[in-house]
Amino acid sequence: PPPLSSLLLAMAKRAAHTALDEVDAGGAFKRTAAGFRSFVRAGGRFPPEPGRYHLYVALGCPWANGALTALYLKGLEGVVSYSVVHPTWRRTRPHDPLDQHVGWHFRRPGDAPVENELGHGANECDDALVPDTVNGCSSLREVYELAQDETGKYSTPVLWCRRERTIVCNESLEILRMFDSSFDDLAKHPEVSLFPTGSEAQAELERLNDFVYPCVNNGVYRCGFARTQGAYDTALRELFVALDRLEQHLLKGEGPYLTGKAFTWLDLRLWHTLVRFDPVYHTYFKTNLRRIADSPGLLGFLRKVYQIPAVRRTTNMRHIKMHYFTSHPTLNTYGIIPASDGPDLEDSQDESARV
Repeated sequence: PPPLSSLLLAMAKRAAHTALDEVDAGGAFKRTAAGFRSFVRAGGRFPPEPGRYHLYVALGCPWANGALTALYLKGLEGVVSYSVVHPTWRRTRPHDPLDQHVGWHFRRPGDAPVENELGHGANECDDALVPDTVNGCSSLREVYELAQDETGKYSTPVLWCRRERTIVCNESLEILRMFDSSFDDLAKHPEVSLFPTGSEAQAELERLNDFVYPCVNNGVYRCGFARTQGAYDTALRELFVALDRLEQHLLKGEGPYLTGKAFTWLDLRLWHTLVRFDPVYHTYFKTNLRRIADSPGLLGFLRKVYQIPAVRRTTNMRHIKMHYFTSHPTLNTYGIIPASDGPDLEDSQDESARV
């Protein structure tokens, strides 16, 4: 028979669940793969066309936040529309007492404040919210169900096709690739590219990503969602070994970015993890051995990236903190949001970063 850990993960895939449920028998967080993996390409089932696609994002989610940043970097805001969910998870079937799933839901600016699932807090509906103008859904779960989802995990980002009324893709890196090249004939900034074409540059990015993704991007979640001390200790150790490697890499490199002077997809994904580190992960996910503010190389990287207009435009610290601190009552019962926004991201000495 298959091991218990495999059975637990298989059960989680079938039932409505969240990332908090993706834990193996040893208490370690095991992120499941995205369930929709089609691609926008000329001549394919999903060709690039203006007005055909819609992006669903959460500004609190680093993966979705990165997709929205890429959309603005390429100048696709007139080509691909988007919706922004409320940061606080709530019941996705509130009228079914047997269905306890909580997740992303839609609200309009000015709607009544949202409590957490236990009735605590009053989390505003601000002007950053954009309801589902395409399908009229009240939760992201409903969007997935329209697409006949079989995974039970209703994550962001989601790229939706209006014409076929289905999800094209919900894997963030693949959405970045599509925005980077598939829509170039329609983009305001086709010259911008997050994915270098040279083989050496590609190999260097993949080498770095071999430890950045599992130990940093996903590593903070492995710390925060661990259910045993051993799983947490392992994730924390690997996280800070990776952060130390990145610190030295940035201090010794030609910079200002990970592979030199070109801003890439790896910089974008690292940014959206690091900007959440001090205000959220350090406290909430117990990644408290050191702050990013105490690491000159990583802090300099954060400040440099923040000078990019599309990054600045899509970074919403209010949504970031509200999501994490109000969505998981098992981790923060009363939904209290700490005060700090992390280090000052403004760097008056450096205004040169532009993409």
